[in-house]
Amino acid sequence: MSDPTPSPAGSAAPRSSLTPFLKALKAGDLETLSKLRHSLRTPLNQIIGYSEMLMESAEENNAQGILPDLKRIHSSGGQLLAVINDALAPWKIDTGKIDFPGMRQAMRVPLAAVMSQAESCLEKSRASGHAELVKDLEKILTAAQNLDKLFQSDVYSEELTVSSAPARADDATDPGPLGAAIAPSITPEDFGMSAQPMPNARILAVDDDPMNRDMISRRLEKLGYEVTDAGTGREALQKLKDGNFDLVLLDILMPDLDGFQTLEFIKADPRLRHVPVIMLTALDDVASTVRCIEAGAEDYVPKPFNPTVLRARITASLEKKRLRDQEQAFLAQLQVERSKSERLLLNVLPKAIAERLKAGQRTIVDSFIDSTVLFADIVGFTRIASRQSPHRTVQLLNELFSGFDRIAEQRELEKVKTIGDAYMLASGVPVMRADHAEACAEAAFEFIEAVRVFNRRHQLDWAIRVGMNSGPVVAGIIGTKKFSYDLWGDTVNIASRMESHGQPGKIQVSEATRKLIEDKYQFTPVGVIEIKNSSPMPTYLLGRKDGK
Repeated sequence: MSDPTPSPAGSAAPRSSLTPFLKALKAGDLETLSKLRHSLRTPLNQIIGYSEMLMESAEENNAQGILPDLKRIHSSGGQLLAVINDALAPWKIDTGKIDFPGMRQAMRVPLAAVMSQAESCLEKSRASGHAELVKDLEKILTAAQNLDKLFQSDVYSEELTVSSAPARADDATDPGPLGAAIAPSITPEDFGMSAQPMPNARILAVDDDPMNRDMISRRLEKLGYEVTDAGTGREALQKLKDGNFDLVLLDILMPDLDGFQTLEFIKADPRLRHVPVIMLTALDDVASTVRCIEAGAEDYVPKPFNPTVLRARITASLEKKRLRDQEQAFLAQLQVERSKSERLLLNVLPKAIAERLKAGQRTIVDSFIDSTVLFADIVGFTRIASRQSPHRTVQLLNELFSGFDRIAEQRELEKVKTIGDAYMLASGVPVMRADHAEACAEAAFEFIEAVRVFNRRHQLDWAIRVGMNSGPVVAGIIGTKKFSYDLWGDTVNIASRMESHGQPGKIQVSEATRKLIEDKYQFTPVGVIEIKNSSPMPTYLLGRKDGK
């Protein structure tokens, strides 16, 4: 480690770009000291990470000659990390006494060893033609030189007494003047991980330090993950929106949009909130941890971290996501099946009645004072059916009645049932409406026209009789397993008689129906018909006033 060089006499120029930051330390800024602890470990993480990657590469590329030096680099990096962790341990920061001279002295030998061994490995690799190792060795040397430059200030020759006031979590993302000298980084020591990854898992690694992104991407890809990196929070959000990712590894201290803000944006977006986020950062204070977890982070892994722990946390987070995805798929399928069941139920029962059944009602019986019932029946259907195959008969009947269904739905009328070749619907049941008679009359005209179109299409001569009556009815559910919504009362019986005594291609209505709509339609008297269990009553053929 180089010794400090005195400034020229009378010069106020700082000996390093860290001098303003270090003066803040001397002023007793505990929060800035915590950030120093974060940033000093950045080059150490790079030294350790690249040395482990190089040890693997050396064996794979038959470059065992540099393995001893690489192991010494790795060991020296571990010593340096232990010194910094001990000198800037949280409990020492809390006591307010930091021994910078002691830390500087303890780091001198292992740091010099890293630099000399990295230079030795570089020479050997260049001489042996192992160009694939040179770039990573140069990164180790650069990281060691950056760490050495941090101590080119005589401020480290003094002990610092700092305030023990707790740092505010809200300000933890500002790297201060130190951030300009060494970018805060996330150098996950995910080195030596060997567990089987989740197949096809896609991970987004977010860090503003290119060396850190390079290390974590290469390590995770070697484990079988598909890795994409992002250098800023904004870039990460855009990539998350453009692609599908299974996990995000997110640093905290980043310029522009920091990790806290990026996490909040992810969890606020309905399309992204299900993606698990693991915070990877050297900010290991409790306030930052709590803030991230409360914002929705799946996990929080402080640097430096145990490789096995990181592997386990990634695996656990991916497994949780897999289970959540399965749950969502099951819920979606359940909703599909539920929708199918509801559609089937609505094919059998009116919507209002189906909702009451789903709400838990067991017995449903209602009385309606004002309603209109319509019956339509195919004339001579027995003769028609005997002339063709059953399959053809049912096919044609289904087509015609499906057309009636569409008319009823468009008119908001309630199809009650079909009885053989007879079709029954009601208006004003189960939802009351003032125009129940007129709505049924319009549907009846459309039924007649639908039969004409049907005949032209199939070259047939089918005809229907239509009968209508208005009055009070009782409606309710019959059955406990196979439900049926039905109507009862004289109004229903009379409507059936209107149809059975009617004429092919005509609409026959009762006196009660005529009175409700006499000002809107034309009526032709037919005569009086006998009604079982009722007095004889006049009937009318319904027509439009314009004769159409």
